[in-house]
Amino acid sequence: MAQRYIITRSFQENNDSTKTITLEECKAYFASKPDFTYTSVFTVKGETTMSIEGEFFMWNHGDIQIPFRYYEGDIYVSGSNEAVIPVMMEIASELGADVAEG
Repeated sequence: MAQRYIITRSFQENNDSTKTITLEECKAYFASKPDFTYTSVFTVKGETTMSIEGEFFMWNHGDIQIPFRYYEGDIYVSGSNEAVIPVMMEIASELGADVAEG
């Protein structure tokens, strides 16, 4: 089973609503990154096709796209591809957030 990570500010001391990562903040941040694109529907293709609605920032890594999903103040990403780890750590650092497994 693949590991899932969360980029969050919820562990920080004196946490309040101003510390929450906002969707607007994510959209502005990822828009400044040339290897990311935004989509409101993530489609998984395999034997069957499944579409998931949400707030996705797709990281283009070679021939694959890896979704970073914004949900309720946090960003979720799968760790199934090891290349995502340094990118995830950079994003957390630049957003002033922490990384946790979950």
